[in-house]
Amino acid sequence: MLEVANLHVRYGNIEALHGVSFQVKEGEVVALLGANGAGKSTTLLSIMRLVPPEGPVVTQGAIRFNGKDLLPVPAHAVVAQCGIGLVPEGRHIFGNLSVLENLKLATYARKDADQIERDYARVFSLFPRLADRKHQRGDTLSGGEQQMLAMGRAFMSGVRFILLDEPSMGLAPLLMQELFRVLKELNEAGTTILLVEQNAHLALKYAHRAYVMETGRIVLEGNAQELAEDADMKRAYLG
Repeated sequence: MLEVANLHVRYGNIEALHGVSFQVKEGEVVALLGANGAGKSTTLLSIMRLVPPEGPVVTQGAIRFNGKDLLPVPAHAVVAQCGIGLVPEGRHIFGNLSVLENLKLATYARKDADQIERDYARVFSLFPRLADRKHQRGDTLSGGEQQMLAMGRAFMSGVRFILLDEPSMGLAPLLMQELFRVLKELNEAGTTILLVEQNAHLALKYAHRAYVMETGRIVLEGNAQELAEDADMKRAYLG
């Protein structure tokens, strides 16, 4: 489904990725793990084709989605035409808009009105708190509720491949578990997920496979359960 091959990426004169290669197959949850500055978020921004100053510049390599070359594709078409959505680090919801208005904005390019209504119902079923607060401003929500809204917004864009950047950041343990339960449910219903997460224990519990990044390179990869038992992985990331 997604193939990243020998990806080299720069921010100005600084090379952030040094030949990153990995794959995500349809129906998988794949985790990208690593410390801050390893290049995880840069990888997601490269896939989404965000341009400078927000996005990095790809200098070498390939990004293909269902066989389509993504490098010449503009960011809006990555979502609307390719069906890839991003839940960014920090959520970036529209705080001055209501929950319902945030979700509605995500449907701007969709024409399937009947399915849109079913997707609203699905989001509110997955996140009952959002249903209770559908007319509440985004900036009055708790951090966990804002993360739920960011995830619901990605789902409402009609995509079936979601990139998640640090969804558990700043959340209490119970909320982390709730969010990952929803991710599992979405995946079981057909959504493919590429997950960037610093909580390696949690990510490996829910992922099928994982890649570990250090300073812009993939240094470990494999089955999530096997990586959870790997001595190097335990020493470096699992404690």
